[in-house]
Parts: sequence; C-alpha cells; structure tokens
Amino acid sequence: MSEQDKTTPPARPQGKLEQRFERFLWNSRFLVMAAVIPSLLGALVLFIIGTFDIVAILIDAAAYYLLGSGENIHETVVPNIVMAVDIYLIAIVLLVFGLGVYRLFVSPIEQTEDHSPRHPFNVESFDQLKDKIARVVILAVIIEFFRAVVDIRFQTPLDVIYLALSVLALAAAIYLMSLTHKGE
Repeated sequence: MSEQDKTTPPARPQGKLEQRFERFLWNSRFLVMAAVIPSLLGALVLFIIGTFDIVAILIDAAAYYLLGSGENIHETVVPNIVMAVDIYLIAIVLLVFGLGVYRLFVSPIEQTEDHSPRHPFNVESFDQLKDKIARVVILAVIIEFFRAVVDIRFQTPLDVIYLALSVLALAAAIYLMSLTHKGE
C-alpha cells in the first residue's frame, strides 16, 4: 500500500440529491454569460462609434482641405481623435473583460491556446484578468488626461506649474507601473 493510499480516505458514494445539487452548482458558472454577452455587445457598439467618429473626422478634414468648405478643424481635430481613441480603449476593456471572464469561468478558448501566454485574452487567474484590465484603464485615463490638457487655456503661471506637476505625477505612475511588469 502506498503512502498516499494511507492518507486519502476512501471516497464515499454520493447520493442522487447530492449529485444533482453539485451538477447545479457546476452549471451555475454559466451565470457569468449575463456579463460576457453584454460586454461583447458593448465592445462592438463602442468600436462602431469610434470608427464612425474617425470617419467623421476624415470627412471634415477632406471637406476643409479639398473643398475649402466647412469650419476650421484645427481646434477640434486632435480632441476628437483623442476621444475616439478613448472610446476604442473602453471597447478593448469590455472585450478583454468579456473574453477573460468566459475563459476563467466557462471554458478555455481554443484559439487563444495557440498564442503566447502574454496575449490579452490568455488569462489564468482572476487577478491576472484584473491586472490586464487595469493596464488598459490606466491607458484610457492617460488619454483622457491628454484630451483635457489639449483643451486647457492657461490663466496664470500657476496653471502651468499645476500642469507640469500633473505630467510629472503621471510619468511617475507610468514608471512605477512598468516596474511591476518588468519580469513579463
């Protein structure tokens, strides 16, 4: 008799009620589909909105430069593009969340198994999913900060100092974040 056989108690037979209840518990993992499907649909909607926004910017730029018509686009083109990028990033968060939750709770996605473990859709734990989502959210916050900076009109020299301190704090945060992911 092996050492493990001595320490492992014999399995007791399960009753029908217990088997059914455990099957119910196991199948309850499909409840996460209530989060997965809306996340993927939300990502699709945001990708479409971002794309329409970029196309509208291209049309405005073409009308301004090629046809000489339309309003001056110089003050709006950069904030509008930054906003579209922000929309894309939020769509990516929803996509990574939806696919990650599906992979963790329902079933691994076969196509992701062919890619490296660092691929955004390859998550092995809930903490890893949160980490990947946090990275994209931080990037979205940086983009939003950039959009706000583009719209700033400085009133006093103190405003410029506040902006410089904000950029310094943001740079420090990015640096610290990169230190935590250096081993990857």
